[in-house]
Amino acid sequence: MAGPLTGVRVLEFAGSAPTAFVGTVLSGLGADVVRVDRAPGAAPDPGARPAENPLSRGRRSVALDLKTPAGVEQALALAEHADILVEGFRPGVAERLGIGPDAARARNPRLVYGRVSGWGQQGEWAGRAAHDLAVLALTGALDTDPATGDPVLPPTAYLSSFAGGASVHVQALLAALHERERSGLGQVVDTALADGAALISTLIHQWREVPGNHTVTDAPHYSLYRAADGRHLAVAAIEPKLYQNLLEQLGLADTDDLPDRTDPADWPALRALIADRFASRDRDHWAKVFDAVDAGVAPVLTAAEAAGHHQLAARGAFVTVGDSTVPQPAPPSRFDRTPAVPPSRAPLPGEHTDEVLAEWRR
Repeated sequence: MAGPLTGVRVLEFAGSAPTAFVGTVLSGLGADVVRVDRAPGAAPDPGARPAENPLSRGRRSVALDLKTPAGVEQALALAEHADILVEGFRPGVAERLGIGPDAARARNPRLVYGRVSGWGQQGEWAGRAAHDLAVLALTGALDTDPATGDPVLPPTAYLSSFAGGASVHVQALLAALHERERSGLGQVVDTALADGAALISTLIHQWREVPGNHTVTDAPHYSLYRAADGRHLAVAAIEPKLYQNLLEQLGLADTDDLPDRTDPADWPALRALIADRFASRDRDHWAKVFDAVDAGVAPVLTAAEAAGHHQLAARGAFVTVGDSTVPQPAPPSRFDRTPAVPPSRAPLPGEHTDEVLAEWRR
């Protein structure tokens, strides 16, 4: 049986886990997903086991050299026949390559051009690395537990309820809506939180057995640290450059016999060194230091502080609704032609009964 997105062509540019996850979800709904891998260097690895990589399943791959005019033309020719394009480059990269929204949609005005990035296309942090822990910290999701003074654990409840349940369900509903245009029939869409949570944990299942994997272990370069004032900072210095920047700003770059971050046996000693440095000054001091340096470090903000941070303000990530002065998260995706409607206040129970009954009977 064909999925509800059968006939939909998706062009996915390889490079990030979120875009790979989008491709996996869409291919599971029946879309024809083609991934563009980088050439040269994209030749199949004889020792690879692609069937064991859930973030690569369900699609075909083409290898293009996007640093050449021929490769760019081939990519645009594919976009010309695609329904959806998904890329996860840092802001400006697609444009520099010649495959940005203007170039692609000039060839195909019906193309839905999807962009997935950590900090969005605007703001001073737009071009920075954005790993989960730092993103959660900046948005207020890791705010301290008032009972203990400690930061809350990374909110895995969101993974099951919102990401695994609601978000996956929205995708499925949209897929069924699209399929209805062909069949003329609706259908039951059954989404279990457990099913969705299992799906979005594909990266963990893939990497769980990798020694020293930062996502499922207590790596000192991917953790939370307490500052002198009892508040916290998130460190997600995964890439070598981010880690080097972290060490330099903490004054640890020239430390003799610095513990090896690639050896889990050295992690307790390395964690102690990093913790000691962060504990020497307050959170806002370190927030100012790392605001100027891309080191994968973000302050753990309260919900109120998050709304005022310059990066989130540049994106308009929070709004006020009605006559309330309490910030609320704004609709997250930006549409260049059909912008989201500003959210209205919550209704009182039964407030629109007569209005709706009259309107929907017309």
